Amino acid sequence: MAGLLFNVELTNPSFVIAVLCIIFNPLFWNVVARWEHRTRCITRLFGSPFVGCYFVGALLIFLAIFRSHCFTEAMKSQPHLEALETPTAYYLGMILVGAGFVLVTSSFLALGFVGTYLGDYFGILMEKKVTGFPFNVMENPMYWGSTANYLGWALLNASPTGLILTAIVAFTYKVAIMLEGPFTEKIYQNKEDSRKRK
Repeated sequence: MAGLLFNVELTNPSFVIAVLCIIFNPLFWNVVARWEHRTRCITRLFGSPFVGCYFVGALLIFLAIFRSHCFTEAMKSQPHLEALETPTAYYLGMILVGAGFVLVTSSFLALGFVGTYLGDYFGILMEKKVTGFPFNVMENPMYWGSTANYLGWALLNASPTGLILTAIVAFTYKVAIMLEGPFTEKIYQNKEDSRKRK
């Protein structure tokens, strides 16, 4: 990792913007989700938890696209690493992008739009925990699939900048999981407790 840092200009504006986007996205959706869960302000604003959830989901999709754009621009603005310009690195990058795509897409299909984009914080709860593919393979497959996409993209571009940014993505997702996991469990536990009392 230290060797990679010598090939990355950490003060480059495009690198700084990419880092800020990577950190901002999960921070934003966690703050908005908890605020909505506590106040129902977005639901009241749109008159429906579903409309509010779709609005926030659309906003999160835009932020994800912008983050990917900034990630790519940061890689373009800095040098490539010759040691990564090998067929092995290239094919590994292709495999990671493919695996990431499968994990992200199958997660979305299993959860649906509302399940993916904070529906539980809007009070739109699933009947039971999703346990089919890819959730039977790993916890949080959408986050790790997204991380695999970024890692694959960095390898395909032989970019030390991309590798550093991917490490930041992985760390940020790990923090997000630590924040979201217990809170989501609590939401569903409250639902179960409420059902038992009836």
